[in-house]
Amino acid sequence: MTSPYTCILFDLDGTIADSAPGITASLGYVFEKLGLPVPSQPELREWVGPPLLDAFRDRAGMTPEESAVALAIYREHYISRGTKSSPIFDGIPAVLHAIHDAGVPLALATSKPEFPASVILDHGNLTQLFRVLSGASIDEIRSAKKDVIAEAITRFRMVGVDVSRPIMVGDRDYDVEGAAVHGIPTIFVEWGYGSSAESEGAIATVASPSELIPLLLG
Repeated sequence: MTSPYTCILFDLDGTIADSAPGITASLGYVFEKLGLPVPSQPELREWVGPPLLDAFRDRAGMTPEESAVALAIYREHYISRGTKSSPIFDGIPAVLHAIHDAGVPLALATSKPEFPASVILDHGNLTQLFRVLSGASIDEIRSAKKDVIAEAITRFRMVGVDVSRPIMVGDRDYDVEGAAVHGIPTIFVEWGYGSSAESEGAIATVASPSELIPLLLG
C-alpha cells in the first residue's frame, strides 16, 4: 500500500483509548475533595477532550487560582488510578501496527500531559509505534489542540520526517479545528466522545477502526 500521507497524527482520548471512565472518576473526586456538587456523568463526559484548565474555568466557573488547585488534585488522582481505567479501543492496535509496518511515521497529539498519555500507550503496548509523542505541557501553557499539533509537527521535523502531507485522526471538534489552523485535514472517528455535529469540517467520518486503514494507507 502507498499512503497518500507522509505522516499521521492521532488523538488519544476517545480515538485510541476509552479514557472517559478514568477521567470522569478523577473529576468526580476533585469536586468531592473541594466540597462542590459533583456534575452528572453526561456532564462530566463533556470534559473529555479540551484542556482541563479551560474546563475548570469555563464549565465550573473557577478562578485561575482555584483551577490550578483543582488541576493538581485531578492529576494526582488520575496518574495513580485513572490511567489504569483507559483501555485501548478494539481494532485500534491493528490500525497502528499497519501504519507502522507501512513505514508511515505516527505522532500522538493529545491535550493530555505527555506522562499520563505515555502510560496509557505503555499499558496497550503501543508506545514503540510512535515516532513522536506531543501532549500538554505541565504548566498547561501548551494545551490547546492547535498548539499540541504544532509541537508534533515541529518534533517530526526534528527527526527528519516529511511533513508535507500530514493528516489528523480525532473524535472532537477540537481535533478538526486545531488541525485546520495548520492546514491539516482530519478524519473524524464516531466511536469517541464527540457528537456527529463535531465532525463538520472533517474530510471523512469512520464508524470503525478498520475503515481507517484504506483511508490512511491507500
